[in-house]
Amino acid sequence: MKLRIDYLHANLKYLNDAELAEYNRLTGQHFIRPSQAPQQDERYDNGQFNQYDHQSQDRPDMYQQQAYDGYDRQPNPSMQQPNNKKNKKKRKKVGFFKKLRRFILLVLILMIGFFIYGYQRGKSKAPEGLKTEKFSGKKPASGAINILILGTDQRDFQNTGDARSDSIMVMQINSKDHKIKLVSFMRDTLVYQPGVSQYGADTKINVAYNIGEQDHNQGAEYMREVLNKNFGIDITYYALVNFNSFATVIDSLYPMGLKIDAQFSTVDQQKVNSVKVPDDLNWTPAHQDPVQVIKTGPQKMDGRTLLNYARFRKDDEGDYGRTKRQQQVMKAIMSGVKNPLTLFTGSSALGTIKGVTSTDLTNSFMLTKAPRLLFDASKGIESHTVPENGDWVDAMDQYGGAGLLIDFDKYQAKLKELLG
Repeated sequence: MKLRIDYLHANLKYLNDAELAEYNRLTGQHFIRPSQAPQQDERYDNGQFNQYDHQSQDRPDMYQQQAYDGYDRQPNPSMQQPNNKKNKKKRKKVGFFKKLRRFILLVLILMIGFFIYGYQRGKSKAPEGLKTEKFSGKKPASGAINILILGTDQRDFQNTGDARSDSIMVMQINSKDHKIKLVSFMRDTLVYQPGVSQYGADTKINVAYNIGEQDHNQGAEYMREVLNKNFGIDITYYALVNFNSFATVIDSLYPMGLKIDAQFSTVDQQKVNSVKVPDDLNWTPAHQDPVQVIKTGPQKMDGRTLLNYARFRKDDEGDYGRTKRQQQVMKAIMSGVKNPLTLFTGSSALGTIKGVTSTDLTNSFMLTKAPRLLFDASKGIESHTVPENGDWVDAMDQYGGAGLLIDFDKYQAKLKELLG
């Protein structure tokens, strides 16, 4: 090291920029060429450069003495060290935020990539003729977002005009109290349907989707109108799933199965350990009424089994029991997302949902709102049923079928308080 410094010092006036920088680094000096100095009265002094810089203009003799007899001498700590520390800290701070931005960008790119992959996978399994329906959504006055979720009994070999809505739910997110709320409507509830009802509330609510689909595929829009007319609910978006798309969504979100505690009421007043449920995904015109046995208690279910569990209504609680199971399934689906890795697997599943579901939810909504919705749901979902268990009068619809007559004033007030 000393020999190198001696060599550079002896040839100081011949050094190029790189060698001069090396000399400054080894000796702790800050020499600059005369052409770069703020004052250039002399080009050389005894065969050497004038060693003036912005720190040495007032005391040149001291810095020249350092150059000739002190090349091993360290610079004055009181003059240079604090600045070096400040610069070092500043560089670290900039580097950290730059890395953070890169990391966030990478996460977003991966999420979008997984979403696109899931979407393409979903499209390959989507029902024939799947499309987004016209929907005149509106935000409630509270500023929250209400999403109409319809589960239909359509099979892949049927068209939407053949289907009815087995599951009718309104999910509220983005509310002021930061709670996710889920309201389920029992399918046999009698309501007034514009252009159809003849005697007031005389038509089952699950028929609304079928009627709307037969009118140029406006099932979701007509259901929105019926809910608004009877309960005063403003709905922002809709999502529509059939048997196959429901199973595909579950298997995408939970490839190892979704854990759920299967519960049934009594059957013919007898407690049961298992029940035979219709196996809807395996139903075909040539193979009608297939069944599957589901035991009670905690277990993992794939999409097919979960669908059959959620649709069963042959226990003593009937349609109310089915509504409870549907809410249980919805809660389990959403609250099961707790692992941070589902930020990516969940994005893929959301893409699959978008691919197999008729919905007016945008891609940007699915990528930005839905992941947060799933994480919020892991904290719990506030659920309600319309009507509540036993809070109805048995009545007949206009076609002579059994239905449930409810107190509309009571439930309108309740839903206004609940959903705004």
